[in-house]
Amino acid sequence: MKTYLKNLVEINESKQSRWFAYFIQFLIIFSVITFSIETLPDLKPQTKVVLKAIEAFCVVVFTFEYLARIYVADSKPKFIFSFFGIVDFLAILPFYLSFGIDLRTLRLLRMFRLFRLFKLVRYNKAMRHFANAMKLAKEQIILFMMITLMLIYFTAVGIYYFENEAQPEHFSSIFSSLWWSIVTLTTVGYGDVYPITVGGRIFTFFMLLIGLGVVAIPTGIISSSLTKAVEPQDEVKEE
Repeated sequence: MKTYLKNLVEINESKQSRWFAYFIQFLIIFSVITFSIETLPDLKPQTKVVLKAIEAFCVVVFTFEYLARIYVADSKPKFIFSFFGIVDFLAILPFYLSFGIDLRTLRLLRMFRLFRLFKLVRYNKAMRHFANAMKLAKEQIILFMMITLMLIYFTAVGIYYFENEAQPEHFSSIFSSLWWSIVTLTTVGYGDVYPITVGGRIFTFFMLLIGLGVVAIPTGIISSSLTKAVEPQDEVKEE
């Protein structure tokens, strides 16, 4: 029984595994669509009943999949606390917490149903390549994020000293200047807050140039890692 379940739920070349993977992918997309339909106003009572029935069916299947994966896992704690283990758990958690309970505070938990989309990563080869690329680039991305956070703070401090006296309503403190810093370095530029002093504008010019790098650098890191993640599998196919 355990061997059969292991071959069924874990991705392999067997026909049963492929059909099970397709079935789960279909349910993920279908459940996300029904989740979106639930937000439509003035739904008929009959429609709500159907949507609840669909949700219940999807959760039953996802729960079976989750428990089956725990059962066949070589190391159960390792799977439970892995990325996909947590995603699988969060995908079914809102249903059981809000089942039979009409608490408004629990409605926010329904948002966790969107974690079902992350389940698709397990079944899609391209998404698995991307996930592997993120693992390869993990250290570089963490380092880049630390540098970016430091840069955001440095920029907030700089614009505060340039613009505080001229625009105390927008740059009253370093904390209030952080909004401008984030918007500027990400090159979004909403235009709701902008410098008016000469020093502030010159400072912004250099920060905008740096902001282009903030956007470009992680793109290069991920692209390089994605190439490395795909190449080994391509070499295996050629052999």
